[in-house]
Amino acid sequence: MTPDEALRQIAFLLEWRGASPYRVRAFHTAADAVRELPPGPVDADRARRLRGVGPVTAEVIAQASTGDVPRYLARLRAEAGPEARAGWELAATSTGDCHLHSDWSDGGSPLEEMAAAARALGHEWAVLTDHSPRLTIAHGLSRERLTRQLRAVAAVNSAQGPGFRLLTGIECDILEDGSLDQDEDLLGRLDVVVASVHSKLRSEPGPMTARLLAAVRNPHVDVLGHCTGRLITGKGRPQSRFDAEAVFAACAESGTAVEINCRPERRDPPDDLLARAAAAGCRFAVDTDAHAPEQLHWQSTGYARAARVGLGPDRLITSWPLSRLLAGRTGR
Repeated sequence: MTPDEALRQIAFLLEWRGASPYRVRAFHTAADAVRELPPGPVDADRARRLRGVGPVTAEVIAQASTGDVPRYLARLRAEAGPEARAGWELAATSTGDCHLHSDWSDGGSPLEEMAAAARALGHEWAVLTDHSPRLTIAHGLSRERLTRQLRAVAAVNSAQGPGFRLLTGIECDILEDGSLDQDEDLLGRLDVVVASVHSKLRSEPGPMTARLLAAVRNPHVDVLGHCTGRLITGKGRPQSRFDAEAVFAACAESGTAVEINCRPERRDPPDDLLARAAAAGCRFAVDTDAHAPEQLHWQSTGYARAARVGLGPDRLITSWPLSRLLAGRTGR
């Protein structure tokens, strides 16, 4: 066992038991930090000098650096039982990620680096989903810029050869009337469209329900992104109110996947709505919404939530091979 592996497993198990998002993120942050360490034993004092490493994570690093299972991880495993182990195995079925950003919009890294990081994780594919035009604060892509990005994605795929494919996509704003913030002909050229609400999040339930229903029934939409728009860290933001039963029934009927957003500040949908979407027969996309390469590691915590409500790989489009993912879109 390496320190990175131990810290990621702890983050998964903490998510499994519904721990604070701050605690979950702390272990991911420490896992990012250990990349600076050379192989071999590391004492806790040295580990604590790494940015983002505290007393608990330093002890985990020190114990795992000798190849041992850290005591903290062993305790979490024992408390979680076999169901959590099954959840970890479910996370291992991941083949891709439907939601990541580059510096073309509000991400911090070039699309080439995001693609390389996804491939290094063992993904077969990942979808580049930079923002659409009206989200100006996130430097959303105009028609012209998105068209240029399609050429850039093709160049990346040509350069890196077989074994991984960066898919074209967009995180498209759902406008107040339920229409999408990009030209339909261009949406039709994309591999995957994630549709999300980013404005008027405190609308009354009636208008918000109508808005979501129109979007998930749109034949261009593959994934409903962070459906409540909530934020649960910092100052926070309450979740949007809508008729969940109607929206999830429409998702199930149309084949639009509900996103399980893995960002620690989102955990969207909340547990109760995730269970209702599962009961409605929806498909799901376990997505990181990554804005930097290291955030792609967050996906395992979303799989923990999927496992807790009894979902298997057949219901998770992020566990599908590329051929099935693309065939599923054309078959809708």
